[in-house]
Amino acid sequence: MAKTIQAIRGMNDCLPDQSGTWQVVEQHIRDLTKSYHYRELRTPIVESTELFKRSIGEVTDIVEKEMYTFEDRNGDSLTLRPEGTACAVRAGNQHGLLYNQQQRLWYMGPMFRHERPQKGRYRQFHQFGAEAYGFSGPDIDVEMILMGARLWKAFGIEDKVSLQINSLGSNEARAAYKDKLTSFLETIESELDEDSQRRLRSNPLRILDSKHPKTQALIADAPRLIDHLDETSEAHFSSLCKMLDYVGVNYTVNPSLVRGLDYYNYTVFEWVTDLLGAQGTICAGGRYDGLVEQLGGKASPAVGFAMGLERLVLLIEASQDQKAFEVITDVYICCMGEQAQLMALALAEEIRDSLATLRVQLHCGAGNMKKQLKKADASGAQFALILGEHEVENNRVGVKHLRDNTAQQDIDRQGLIELLSKIA
Repeated sequence: MAKTIQAIRGMNDCLPDQSGTWQVVEQHIRDLTKSYHYRELRTPIVESTELFKRSIGEVTDIVEKEMYTFEDRNGDSLTLRPEGTACAVRAGNQHGLLYNQQQRLWYMGPMFRHERPQKGRYRQFHQFGAEAYGFSGPDIDVEMILMGARLWKAFGIEDKVSLQINSLGSNEARAAYKDKLTSFLETIESELDEDSQRRLRSNPLRILDSKHPKTQALIADAPRLIDHLDETSEAHFSSLCKMLDYVGVNYTVNPSLVRGLDYYNYTVFEWVTDLLGAQGTICAGGRYDGLVEQLGGKASPAVGFAMGLERLVLLIEASQDQKAFEVITDVYICCMGEQAQLMALALAEEIRDSLATLRVQLHCGAGNMKKQLKKADASGAQFALILGEHEVENNRVGVKHLRDNTAQQDIDRQGLIELLSKIA
């Protein structure tokens, strides 16, 4: 017997029992983006490797360790996209969407990183992201945060997540701070973990994001970037906090929040939860005003966020009754005999034509009426429609109420549509 082929480690199937939750999540996202007037952008899953080296930064875990990179038959280096922002900027530059314009865009789809798979962290994962271009003020940053807050409310998990914010300041403020931080870190260099020692010369801010416990303890007394902001950066962050206070969004200022990608400046934020263990960040983003120009476009202010949908689904499953997300049948059609089967096929299409929102399941294959009704009940349907010899002869339909004690009805086609319209 041939060996059974398995899915690639860290790249998971979404089975029918799980897809109901995903469909609800995706529909809420589509409704959310529509209500804020963000337009969908769809980009390829394969991009030039250079795109991510120039945007994310070569001295990052993603580029150094995690990207799926390969040469195609022309010898070009290609990469499965590890994140969506660089792709959005590339598409915006290529198609003339960004210069001297204001754009609100969103995307949703699979990303790829070669990490050690664990709960909420997979090699193929899915992200929803939003990006806004051409807006320089903190009001658009707040709008991004409000989108997340509204989504948590839609899922009833607003009390399960909290918001952390910080400012990385302008490029000039960050450069001045980088010198101060480097001077501090050099005094404890020998005690830092290996990755942090390597980053001390190339990207010292990333050391603040280290997950190494000893390093975290060592840098507790490091100078804080938020204490070294220039006047413009301070004004931007102060306005951001004032707006969040006014609209009633609770937050914590986290001076150690720097984000793992090199292109951020000014605002950075994360929505976090303590219900998912180590993978506690479910949404993160910030401002990246220099990236458009860095990738070959004309300078444009930009801000965005991305959320991991696997983590969001896990959080919903940990917090909500999953019955609310089950995809169940509304109407199950049972039939006995060749003519009844023909009538059932036509009836199912008639219901779908008249009541497009109803989920209609037609019994296919053999089985006596008792077994068919048992399947109808198991489907979760409210009604079983019964077609047999009597119904065919009289052009009527038997209606069995599966969720209450209402007596079985014998009804004509028009009466059936009127009855079903009450649950459509």
